[in-house]
Amino acid sequence: MDFQEGVILAFDKPYRWTSFDVVGKVRWLICRHLGIKKLKVGHAGTLDPLATGVLIVCTGHATKRIEELQSGTKEYLATIRLGATTPSYDLEKPIDATFPTEHITRDMVEQVLERFKGKIEQVPPTFSACKVGGKRAYKIARKGDEVELKPKTLVIDEIELTDCNLPDITVRVVCSKGTYIRALARDIGLALESGGHLTALRRTRVGDYNVEDCLNPEKFGEWLDKADIEMPEKN
Repeated sequence: MDFQEGVILAFDKPYRWTSFDVVGKVRWLICRHLGIKKLKVGHAGTLDPLATGVLIVCTGHATKRIEELQSGTKEYLATIRLGATTPSYDLEKPIDATFPTEHITRDMVEQVLERFKGKIEQVPPTFSACKVGGKRAYKIARKGDEVELKPKTLVIDEIELTDCNLPDITVRVVCSKGTYIRALARDIGLALESGGHLTALRRTRVGDYNVEDCLNPEKFGEWLDKADIEMPEKN
């Protein structure tokens, strides 16, 4: 295993960690292990801090494959609280409006989910990394300024209800690159003539990388000590 030449690793990102937290930890541990000062490290597809699950990290020349890896099909388990919305569509921001849920049934939820299968148009969240006039949308939104984002075309390959304990539902989603599950929670709430926001999100697969096979970034140092690693030549 040659980290300078290029290695692809899959991590199970912990709750509250940013994707850059994982990259920084991995880079620091590898550099310390190899006794080097610099190493190119990047991730293939951001995960929100409140989400957990598969985060692919590339080192060295393997960083050239980031765009290819980002385009892989993704699978999520998402828990949605119906009857309330937040500005960020998840728990990052407090509830800003509540709506009735008494009319919602399991059958209704399952029928609504069918509408989201296939090619759909989705407006990204205001609090997202999408660029508006060269600036990140979330930076504009955090200043209190209005953000107008255009809908994007994406594909939902599969969406199914895995748990229904109203007003909370859990759905499994298999989707294309660029899908915002927070925005999907918003849209499902609207389709049910209510509101909705994400309360938990776990990415269980990216392409061929499954969460069951992922490394724990908090134990990555121990993993390095046991791995067969190509050490750099000493000058």
